Amino acid sequence: MTYKIGLVGKPSVGKSTFFNAATMNTVDEASYPFTTIEPSVGEAYVRVKCAAPDFDESCDPRTGFCHEGTRHVPVKLVDVAGLIPGAHEGKGLGNKFLTDLNEADVLIHIVDFSGETDAEGEPTEGHDPREDIDFLEEELDMWYLEILEKGIDRYESKMNQQDVKLEEELAEQMSAFKTNKNEIKQLILQEDLELDPENWSEDDRKQLARSIRKETKPMIIAANKMDTEKAQKNYDEITSDSEYEHLDFVPASAHAEKALKNAAEQDAVDYYPGDEDFDILTDELPEEKERGLEKIRSFMKEFGGTGVQKALEEALFEELGVMAVFPGGADGLGDEHGNILPDVFLVPEGSTAEDFAYTIHSDLGEGFIHAIDCRENRQIGSDHVLENLDVIEVVSAN
Repeated sequence: MTYKIGLVGKPSVGKSTFFNAATMNTVDEASYPFTTIEPSVGEAYVRVKCAAPDFDESCDPRTGFCHEGTRHVPVKLVDVAGLIPGAHEGKGLGNKFLTDLNEADVLIHIVDFSGETDAEGEPTEGHDPREDIDFLEEELDMWYLEILEKGIDRYESKMNQQDVKLEEELAEQMSAFKTNKNEIKQLILQEDLELDPENWSEDDRKQLARSIRKETKPMIIAANKMDTEKAQKNYDEITSDSEYEHLDFVPASAHAEKALKNAAEQDAVDYYPGDEDFDILTDELPEEKERGLEKIRSFMKEFGGTGVQKALEEALFEELGVMAVFPGGADGLGDEHGNILPDVFLVPEGSTAEDFAYTIHSDLGEGFIHAIDCRENRQIGSDHVLENLDVIEVVSAN
């Protein structure tokens, strides 16, 4: 499967710039609301350590690429249409936004930490980024609550039927969020609620909706435009505020990332996504461009990079909980064409050897006999839990 990372946030905060910087696609960028109407979908990359050097080999990637022992694995990046307060009520592009948003596995909320765009995405000064963080969480929670309420109504209409279970009805109603009855039941019990919505208060329902949202739509905050003093002051205040301890923040400058990638394409700098520094390769840069690059360098030294690559990887690996597993062979890492470790799959943490077989191809899963851990050259069973960077051969009857 290919994971989808959704970029969300109000208009004009730099989502399209972040998208372009991460994918080097070209979508419209402008400082007015709803520049993006249809969601833009592009290919970005996340980095994992290549397994080939551990076997004294060099890899031949089928997709993505490898640079100095680091595999760059493709993921889908979706720049979802701009959101404004009241989206769950259909305001702005609300209903369309929420529909498009639900295609994403994990979210990066792009927030203008400089405070230079208001709640509607219009230019301003002194806007508090807390309002943007709060409004998106509130919109998502209200969206989940509306669907949860429909599930409760569904359950109550069947209460007199034999064997009707609350968690099954709620899971069926909320199936678009990729949840299930076991997860729903666990979350209800974690909120210390009875399995009977008649005893739930309005606050109980809101909190349950929020818990389901946090579980099924994990999210991080990309604190964009952090190359300004105002943004850095806001960042210090917000990240030390206990109200936001449940969120992870990544300082970022989408503008800096895009500028560096453009310069790298022109052979003006030596830079790869995620690097913490860069080298200028020419003495012929105009003075203004050189000053701009040095300003970017100062920002990167303070924050360990531009933050764009870090945001993608933190969303996927930390927030969503994904790991990389390579298909290989105990007698050699090459495929039938001699390509070494051509593939690497991103799979959920806790995946078993049999899960991995199904990930490669359903036929392999259906005919699964056993697998081989190529690092240790030992046979493993269907329920063996894999680890990040494992190299696995699947032995199947199919």
